[in-house]
Amino acid sequence: MSVDMTVRIGGLQLRGPVMAASGTFGYGTEVPLLERRALGAMVSKGIFLKPRQGTAPPRIAETPSGMLNAIGLHGPGAEALIRDYAPQWAGWEFPV
Repeated sequence: MSVDMTVRIGGLQLRGPVMAASGTFGYGTEVPLLERRALGAMVSKGIFLKPRQGTAPPRIAETPSGMLNAIGLHGPGAEALIRDYAPQWAGWEFPV
């Protein structure tokens, strides 16, 4: 017996309700195929028009109360994203 987990969000039909949240999977290519197969969709990391380096290291500091981070939203830029990631995404079994 199989359960139909199909959901519709707006005009987009997904094979299941689980989506990787923005940033948790980066651009998705770093995640093993086995893990991606469980997803209905993936929300990629944010993108900027131009490449950004982010904050110079150190980016993480431990404090008595916990941790501070300042990643600085680094990214490849729109042109590199389209060139380097979009062709891989096109072959995936779910929307990005």
